[in-house]
Amino acid sequence: MASKRGKQTVRDMILSMLVITAVAGVVYLFIPHDEKADPLKAVDYRVELATARRAAPYPVAAPAGLPEGWKATSVSYEGQNGSGWHLGFLDPDKRYVAVEQSTAPAKKYVSEVSRDAENTGRTREVSGRDWEIWNGPKYDALVLHAEGVTTVVTGSAPADRLAEMAAALKTAPAAPAAS
Repeated sequence: MASKRGKQTVRDMILSMLVITAVAGVVYLFIPHDEKADPLKAVDYRVELATARRAAPYPVAAPAGLPEGWKATSVSYEGQNGSGWHLGFLDPDKRYVAVEQSTAPAKKYVSEVSRDAENTGRTREVSGRDWEIWNGPKYDALVLHAEGVTTVVTGSAPADRLAEMAAALKTAPAAPAAS
């Protein structure tokens, strides 16, 4: 009797696997899925921008008037350790561009957010302001030093896209200090 039971168990297991495979195949065929859909969802950063502009000790920069095709993908504001503002985008060619701002010491901060880019000693004029050009193994960057804040436009996008983002940046005054 034991040998008959062992054969039935193996047979039942094989039948179960066939049923599971058939059900999985039917689910795959009939559940809608878009293989061409972009897995990265755009984020609406307006609330975080308003919050950062109220909380930051510097004028927070964000783009205005970017052409069609730019997509915001990440946003954050950290009020501690340098009051860091981050806004990440994909450009129309799906290359990464980020706007980073902080009151942290500039040299260390720029190297950190640009993934070890280094100052080339050259500048590029963007919208009437001279931005430092930093080149790195992963990201390049444009860096602007203002009173008490460093603004970095960095990413894997080409230099012209970084400059396009830098030109689109607009700031709002920092919120007045509470008395």
